[in-house]
Amino acid sequence: MPQQKQDYYDLLGVDKNATQDQIKSEYRKKAKKYHPDLNPGNKEAEEKLKEINEAYEVLSDPEKRKRYDQFGHAGVDPSYGGGGYGSAAGFDVDLNDIFNSFFGSSFGFGNRTQNASGARRGGDVHASVTLSFLEAARGCKKTVTVNAMDTCERCHGSGAAEGSTVKSCSACGGSGYITVQRPGIFGATMQTTKPCPTCSGKGKIIESPCTECGGEGRVRRRRRLEINIPAGIDDDQSLSIHGKGDAGTGGGPAGDVIVVVSIRPDKIFERRRYDVFVTVPVSYADAALGCSVTVPSVDGKIQFDLPAGTQPGSSFRLRGKGIQYLNGKGKGDEYVEIAVEIPKKLTREQKQRLKDFENSLSDKNLEDRKRFRDIMADFDR
Repeated sequence: MPQQKQDYYDLLGVDKNATQDQIKSEYRKKAKKYHPDLNPGNKEAEEKLKEINEAYEVLSDPEKRKRYDQFGHAGVDPSYGGGGYGSAAGFDVDLNDIFNSFFGSSFGFGNRTQNASGARRGGDVHASVTLSFLEAARGCKKTVTVNAMDTCERCHGSGAAEGSTVKSCSACGGSGYITVQRPGIFGATMQTTKPCPTCSGKGKIIESPCTECGGEGRVRRRRRLEINIPAGIDDDQSLSIHGKGDAGTGGGPAGDVIVVVSIRPDKIFERRRYDVFVTVPVSYADAALGCSVTVPSVDGKIQFDLPAGTQPGSSFRLRGKGIQYLNGKGKGDEYVEIAVEIPKKLTREQKQRLKDFENSLSDKNLEDRKRFRDIMADFDR
């Protein structure tokens, strides 16, 4: 008996009628929750993340999702329960044929991923990576783990046991498809094509299947990939690693690895597109007298001259000190917002000095206060 898999919709916590945006949103939440960075050494979280990635790989692909909805796990995993693509519970089924039996193959419903020689492109594999703010801003290298279908090393992808031969299917001539004539409207004959039921659309007959892959020609393996994260990538964007997904069949090309990026919130920086915002606290005296302030930036610490008389909430723009444009030239800006910190606990002596200082000020020193007092003097409820 095959190992029972959990329902993909239940794994992601979505309804079967969920939209692609809802599926993507729930995947990101769970990928963050079980990511190795947040669960170091936790094998259960590691396995859970693997299951979540597998579920998202299927449900984010409209064709795979359609097969999964109709046939369950057997419709998307050839090694599950001995079934394969286009078969379920012992019956050969083709979605194209259902449509084409009414309208003919000329409508092209459901593009084939298999050519006349039986070659089929491998599927895309999804993974996730979590970055710090500076890793995303500056770019970095990261290692991701994926579970993908690799070409079987024992049979080299042929699907046949050692010493046995692979024969071309005589029913379809090795094309993987057969032509069927059906009665059409007003007595006309309609011609359609469907996967060959004799070879299940593979174009070949394997009499002695490989014991390693069960005749599939591929086995699922865990791989570690080192990827280059470009500077400027943002939260919820994705990278495509060409040719590193599931191995193709029949000589077809491999799929891609799609890596979804998540960025952890930062204690200092806030990002808005390519601009960076930081809040810098200064004392009352520094704001009044002006000073040189050390502020953080994407490129490291920089000196910033705070002018005398700076008001609380004032913002200063540092051109070109933001985040590099993704795959382009130029940078955003950095905005430094000033927060004037008011002391909470004062000694008796400090309080007296502040009162003396307050009494020394005139309306020329506090123009806004004078203006407000003038307004209040004429204020009538």
